[in-house]
Amino acid sequence: MICHERGNFLRWATRALGLLSALLLSLIPWSGTASAHGSVIDPASRNYGCWLRWASDFQNPEMAQKDPMCWQAWQANPNAMWNWNGLYRNGSAGNFPAVIPDGQLCSGGHTEGDRYNSLDTVGAWKTTNISRNFTVKLYDQASHGADYFKVYVTRQGYDPTTQPLKWSDLQLVTTTGKYAPSQNYSIDVSTSGYTGRHVVYTIWQASHMDQTYFLCSDVNFT
Repeated sequence: MICHERGNFLRWATRALGLLSALLLSLIPWSGTASAHGSVIDPASRNYGCWLRWASDFQNPEMAQKDPMCWQAWQANPNAMWNWNGLYRNGSAGNFPAVIPDGQLCSGGHTEGDRYNSLDTVGAWKTTNISRNFTVKLYDQASHGADYFKVYVTRQGYDPTTQPLKWSDLQLVTTTGKYAPSQNYSIDVSTSGYTGRHVVYTIWQASHMDQTYFLCSDVNFT
C-alpha cells in the first residue's frame, strides 16, 4: 500500500515538474526580448496598457467583454504585449512616412513581421484621461538615450474608434532636443483646443543607432 501511494506521488511530481519546466521554457523568449528596449508608460501605449491590465490573467475570457481591443490583440499575437517595449524600426533616416504607410502607424509599419499588426486595429481602445497640459513618460530599460522625441496629437474631429490612423491626422505639438541615456524620460506637453478621445503619437529617436520607436497612446482630454 505504501509503495503504491509512493508510486502515485512520484508520478504526480514528475508530471508537475514537466509542466513547470514547459511553462518556464515558453516564457524565456518573451521575457528576454522584452527587457531590451522601451515604451511610453504614461499615457500608456496600446500594448503596454494591455500588458499592464492583463499580463497575469491574459487567458481570462472576461477580457473579451471588459477590454475587447486588448482581447483581439492577445488573440492575434501575445508577443505584442510580452514584448511591449520592442516596437521599433531601424534605418528610417528620419523619413518616417516613407517607411510607415497610413493605417500602420501604431505597429510601426508592421515592424517585426506581423507581431504588432493588432495595434493598428480600429476600435475603442482603453483611454487615459489627460488635461491640455500633460507629461509623456517613457521607460528606457536599456538606457539608449534620445536624439529627440516628437509628440503628436490627432486633429480634433478624428475618431480613432472608426478611422485608421494616417499621417495627415497628426498634429505636431512638441519636439525635444537630446536626452542623455537614462531609464526614465519625461516630456512636458502643452496643447489647446483638444477635447474628448484622441491618440497621442510619440516618436522616439534613440541615440545609440538609427533606431526609432513609434508609440500610440489612447487618451481622453478632460
